[in-house]
Amino acid sequence: MKIRRVLATAVALAVTTPAALLSVSPAYADAKPAAQTQEKQSKPTIEELEEAAAEAQKAYDKAAEAKAAGYAELEKTLGDLTEAGGTHPLAVASAAAKQAAKDAAAAKTAADQAVTDAQAALDALPEDATEEEKAAAATALSEAKATAATAATTKTAADTAATEAGEKLTDARIAAARAYGVLDKAAEDALAVKVAADAALAKAIKEAEEGEEGGDCEPELDLTSKVTGLPDKLVAGTSTDFSLRVTNGSDRHMDEVLAFVSVHATDKSGLKDTGKFFRLQWSTKSAPKWQNADADDYIDGVGALKPGAHADVKLRLTLDKATPAGNGVAFFAADFFNEDGSCGGAPDLDMYEFDVKAAGSKPGKTEDVKPSTTPRPGNTGTTPQGSASGTPASTGTNGSLAATGSSSATTPIALAGGAAVLLGAAAVFVARRRKTGSDA
Repeated sequence: MKIRRVLATAVALAVTTPAALLSVSPAYADAKPAAQTQEKQSKPTIEELEEAAAEAQKAYDKAAEAKAAGYAELEKTLGDLTEAGGTHPLAVASAAAKQAAKDAAAAKTAADQAVTDAQAALDALPEDATEEEKAAAATALSEAKATAATAATTKTAADTAATEAGEKLTDARIAAARAYGVLDKAAEDALAVKVAADAALAKAIKEAEEGEEGGDCEPELDLTSKVTGLPDKLVAGTSTDFSLRVTNGSDRHMDEVLAFVSVHATDKSGLKDTGKFFRLQWSTKSAPKWQNADADDYIDGVGALKPGAHADVKLRLTLDKATPAGNGVAFFAADFFNEDGSCGGAPDLDMYEFDVKAAGSKPGKTEDVKPSTTPRPGNTGTTPQGSASGTPASTGTNGSLAATGSSSATTPIALAGGAAVLLGAAAVFVARRRKTGSDA
């Protein structure tokens, strides 16, 4: 809806510069919002998203291929840790060196045994042995010792070679594992980019299809929401019950009507958000049990409304005992969504201000409040004023705030910077209300 886009831009301006709240010109509604133009220019097209998704797919395919190659290299370096044995050159060399060391150890053992046997043979010669027999035994012992010495040297060299080969293989395994880790992370990151690109493309296609089917929502001035029983003062540690009546004053049937209720508050400085101390609950005829308001601030218990019909929403606002004294504001509106894709809602926001009192204070008055009848500044050329406590203000189609009466609460809030908080809440509301019926 163009109305809500313009309003969102005006609110964003006011949040950035709170003084803009008092200086929005009537011509602003007719100007094309700069923020909207910038957003339109920066928003990628479906073709661009398709190209980005294709590039992300290519990058992921390459990363996955590199990861697979890295894993194959890692398996090769695992060597004798795998059942099939390693095929990496270092794994083969290490296995050969281990076998050589094993053979050298066996040869040394045999040589040492030969020395032992030769010594035993020499010692066993009888006293009457000939000189030739004694010389032969001594020669055999000497040769066995020489062979044993050579075997010992060979074994030492083989052990050293096996150790070195094992260390090289271990280093290669560590390097391969690290390289695989990098490749695995790269593949993971590439997959995340691919998933994000695919999701962005799918979202853009879905939005385009929904835009073709249903188009933008249209303003419906005859879908109204009226609040009763909301006091001008709320006390910490208490609960306040009030109600919202949503009325279909148009001549069209509305398949699903959603009420919108959003409450925001600050401390006396207007700088600290105290909304965490508030709890909003609702119930309707179709959903009689109290339910907590969700994060979207929409209430889906209204259902369908025939022309001229209305539905009541019971509301309960509970303040924690620790709620700081300050100022608050509540926004109310309604939207409808039909099965044929048409949708719309009240183009304005009804805004009710209230004071927040510390625990133990007296509660405020519960006089019924009426929607503002002040013409929109965009039509009259007047400068908008803040609303009195307990009096609704409407966020109009030109992005200004239209209200009745003097300001007993808005002035100190604005001076303290609270205006930015209130307009920020309106910005959140506008962003949510731009959703199509598919979000209902």
